[in-house]
Amino acid sequence: MPQTTAERPRRNEKSRQAILTAALQLAGEVGYTKLSIEAIAARAGVGKQTIYRWWPSKAAVLFDAVLALSTNDAGETTLPDTGDLEADLRTVLHATVRELNDPGYDRSMRSLTVALLEDEGLAAEYRRNLAQRMHEVKKDRLRSAQLAGHVAEDVDLDAAVEMIFGPLMNRWLTRSGPITPEYADTILTTALNGLRPRG
Repeated sequence: MPQTTAERPRRNEKSRQAILTAALQLAGEVGYTKLSIEAIAARAGVGKQTIYRWWPSKAAVLFDAVLALSTNDAGETTLPDTGDLEADLRTVLHATVRELNDPGYDRSMRSLTVALLEDEGLAAEYRRNLAQRMHEVKKDRLRSAQLAGHVAEDVDLDAAVEMIFGPLMNRWLTRSGPITPEYADTILTTALNGLRPRG
């Protein structure tokens, strides 16, 4: 299993950022199969051993690079909460559409997907440190709306998260159709119609 960040030796932050940036850039340029520690080291301007001291594999480097993308400068993951659930979720979904249509982001994320399929330990770390955390952040935003009376009391919030965010990711993963703001809006309207209080 890949070491967690807390378990890894102390790292020079400038070198760490250079390595993570290089990993994302190269994954976007050449894909996961052709990605290598040697190429990451050359792009980042560090030695291979520097990378191997901090990460056990190219998959672990790429995972940390994607993990860093999901947090703000304070290391937190948040969703907007203006009191308007529909507007807040539309903001998030439209941002997701832009990300998924960015060629570099798309190829980096597909590279990570390949890595997760090949490395069971990395997949477990992904679920623990990214997927579950993001799910809880989305669920917290829906819970806030539920407490405010904007979502029915009997709604299963875990299922609601999947209803709102799952279709975009499924379409991206399977390349089954265009990923557009209009599609995101349709998903959101349909989901919220089923989540709002009745009567």
